Amino acid sequence: MSDLRQSFAQTENLIVAPGRLLLDDGPRSGMAVLLRGGRFAEIGAAAALRARHPDFPVVALPEHLMMPGFIDTHTHLTQSLGKSLVFGEPSEIFRRIWVPLESSLNERMVYLSSKLAALEWLRGGFTTAVDAGTRSAGHIDQLVLAARETGLWLVVAQICNDLGGAVVVPERAEILRLAEAHLAAYQGDPLIRASLAVSIPEVASDGMLRDISAMAAAADVTFQTHVNEHLVAVERSLIANGCRPLEHLARIGALGPQTLIAHSTLVTPSELNLLRDTGTAVAYNPIASVWKGNAVAPALQMQALGIRFGLGTDGTRADGFRLMDAAETLQRSNYGLASGDSSCGGGWLWLDAATRMAADASGLTAVTGRIAEGLAADFLLVDLDRPKFTPSHDLCWELVRYGNRDQIDAVFTNGRLRMVRGWPVGWDARALLGEIRELAGPAIAAAPIHRIHPTADSVIAVRAS
Repeated sequence: MSDLRQSFAQTENLIVAPGRLLLDDGPRSGMAVLLRGGRFAEIGAAAALRARHPDFPVVALPEHLMMPGFIDTHTHLTQSLGKSLVFGEPSEIFRRIWVPLESSLNERMVYLSSKLAALEWLRGGFTTAVDAGTRSAGHIDQLVLAARETGLWLVVAQICNDLGGAVVVPERAEILRLAEAHLAAYQGDPLIRASLAVSIPEVASDGMLRDISAMAAAADVTFQTHVNEHLVAVERSLIANGCRPLEHLARIGALGPQTLIAHSTLVTPSELNLLRDTGTAVAYNPIASVWKGNAVAPALQMQALGIRFGLGTDGTRADGFRLMDAAETLQRSNYGLASGDSSCGGGWLWLDAATRMAADASGLTAVTGRIAEGLAADFLLVDLDRPKFTPSHDLCWELVRYGNRDQIDAVFTNGRLRMVRGWPVGWDARALLGEIRELAGPAIAAAPIHRIHPTADSVIAVRAS
């Protein structure tokens, strides 16, 4: 651990020469990158790069893969204190668990939840997270503080509901004022990007949905909302609007390249065409489908149609490798087996969907998602000197099906070392965990959460007695 920290004590004009470098055209040997100013300044053959810059220090890592950091296109940092409370619960858990929990958190608990989530995400190889907005009252600054202290890139949303679904629902003029202020607050920020959100379409008026989507487009940021995730929500929209949620957003003009739809699991062929024709992006959240959803997004069909999408966790499990595995597995089990599709897009698709494609869906193409000159130096060092990667015949597939976060030796954002073998650099994670263990129980007990099922622990205890 100390060797890595010493090697990367300074990353200004530093040449890194890994055994394999994951570029747009796949894993390459004999390549190196020059880090400067928190960015990938130059990429080329290692010998040539060293020759051009003979005075620059070189970190040689022959047993490591250097790859882009994962990007989570959809998560909820202020739900990390609840985590397993939703296990085994029926759909629309946000109504009975997440809204009551988030709404009850004070400023300190919002900070602790966000920092715990950021710690977990960096441990899992995520260098960027797109947060869909907290329902706690006025504590977005605590999400931002947690991201700054950990080094996690954060796209953070201001929720703009005007019909409910949050602890405080301001008047329309105040919502628009807060949205404008949120957009202005993070212009040019080195780690934070602003976003606007409506939790689900039914908690905002048509005018608000249209205006917030247009405001996001004008500011070149994402407009986020959860759509076509649960059957009951689709049916409510049919009753209220005479059409399905995605169709409703299209009718009022809220879709477009700025829009990032979470889930889109229950989509018709015509709705897929709406996504394609409007340039709307989708967060494909495979683990959320398994744990708490009603269906699986047809990601392979989306790819075939040219619909923009990236992978998201929805706050489920912070391991970018297992997220890719779940993404491919669900496409294979839900669509590939029935059609005889043995590859289901291939390992390269899921690597792209977790990095480059995720950056595009999140509005971050010009910032991160690839190892390319001029982009932020957000990358992972993955130890290939492991049984799972020995021998290696097809590294892209091996990363998707064999990789997991304990193989990540280091995580970097903006060229800075943030994590070494699962523990952060520069701050005390164990102190954070200790405070959370002390405070989380009372905070959960005070929240008006309504679970349908008892915990598994309590059932086992009753059976044992």
